[in-house]
Amino acid sequence: MTSTLTTLPEWLSYCEQLHPKNIDMGLERVRTVADRMGLSFDCPVITVAGTNGKGSTCAMLASILGQAGYKTGVYSSPHLVHFEERLRLNGEPVTADALVAGFAAVEEARVQGEAVSLTYFEFSTLAIFHVMSLAKLDVAILEVGLGGRLDAVNIIDTDCAIITSIDLDHMELLGNSREAIGFEKAGIMRTGRPVVVSDPVPPQSVLDRAREVGADLWRVGEDFNVSGDKQQWGWAGRGRRYSGLAYPALRGANQLVNAAGVLAALTALRERLPVTAQAVRNGFAFVELTGRFQIVPGQPTLVLDVAHNPHSVAALAANLDAMGFFPTTHAVFGAMADKDLAPMLAKVGPVLDRWYFTDLPTARAASGAALKAAWEAQNTRKDATARSFASPSEALQAAIAAADPADRIVVFGSFYTVGGVLQEGIPRLQATHLGS
Repeated sequence: MTSTLTTLPEWLSYCEQLHPKNIDMGLERVRTVADRMGLSFDCPVITVAGTNGKGSTCAMLASILGQAGYKTGVYSSPHLVHFEERLRLNGEPVTADALVAGFAAVEEARVQGEAVSLTYFEFSTLAIFHVMSLAKLDVAILEVGLGGRLDAVNIIDTDCAIITSIDLDHMELLGNSREAIGFEKAGIMRTGRPVVVSDPVPPQSVLDRAREVGADLWRVGEDFNVSGDKQQWGWAGRGRRYSGLAYPALRGANQLVNAAGVLAALTALRERLPVTAQAVRNGFAFVELTGRFQIVPGQPTLVLDVAHNPHSVAALAANLDAMGFFPTTHAVFGAMADKDLAPMLAKVGPVLDRWYFTDLPTARAASGAALKAAWEAQNTRKDATARSFASPSEALQAAIAAADPADRIVVFGSFYTVGGVLQEGIPRLQATHLGS
């Protein structure tokens, strides 16, 4: 009986057992329950889809809109350490108590009349939407979990869609080409509403879908442009211009693509959500997002990145290369079994010297031993080494023990890998042979 469920862990455990599939694409079941709940949002909604850059885009939007004085709600997934991270209200994780009430509301509607089977993601998405609908938000920012067209997030009509970079990931569910994946992402567009496409070379399927539904297409290079030098950057598009902007606090060359899309969306929504130039500047300056090319100072330096597909790993490799010289780079790496490993390992191999492969606490993950075997099968560097471990924290401890103070340690490959080293908070490294 669900009346006995009183804690968030109990509800999450219950949700995991409700549906035979982990992922079940389609909106009919989740829409039925949402209709029974009377779910609706009384504020502008921005929906963000894409292969990479979604989380950073949502964080920048929330930071700028928060600086402008708006009450923001951001739904993103997955979480790194605590489930409550999936909903941030004014930058703070939601309380477990609020989520428990949300889960109870979903369950009450789910079993009305003929019971509806929901996946863990669908159930938790509806619970979070329920909490957001009661929070008196000025703006709701929704990150698509997977794809777009058939993702549970898409039951909410967006006022502005953003489609970030599109690349090959989740191909068993979304299709095995950028065109097929682009079509799925384009499912978040709505007739007459702006859609910002920040991918510089978008699949034709995205552009075709925008025309087909009559969305207001904002395309980088045509409707808005970015310029800059090493010190600052500028943005121009559709009657609005920003110049002399400091680079976003989120590191990495790829963040400028995301930032440009954010300014396009805010420009498209300026009549409903006006923001000042100062709010834009402060929003970019103060934005924070754990695990996105996050550099933690210490001895050795620690880099945390949730990069988990060839496109994002290529960006990570470029960003690591741009950091300057480190005698040795140690890599803690864990990944899902369905990932396209060969190009990921090939792209980042030249900048990583010592590998610490790890198991992850989910059935979907490849074992550390399997990852090590895959690496060995393609490794051509005689000076590189590899070991495998039972957990990300064990792998990190081994890397710390082996590293010199001037080295760096990179943790990447999955949200689970980064989350696994953050269980006790962000580690501040001090090489063991430095003394305390």
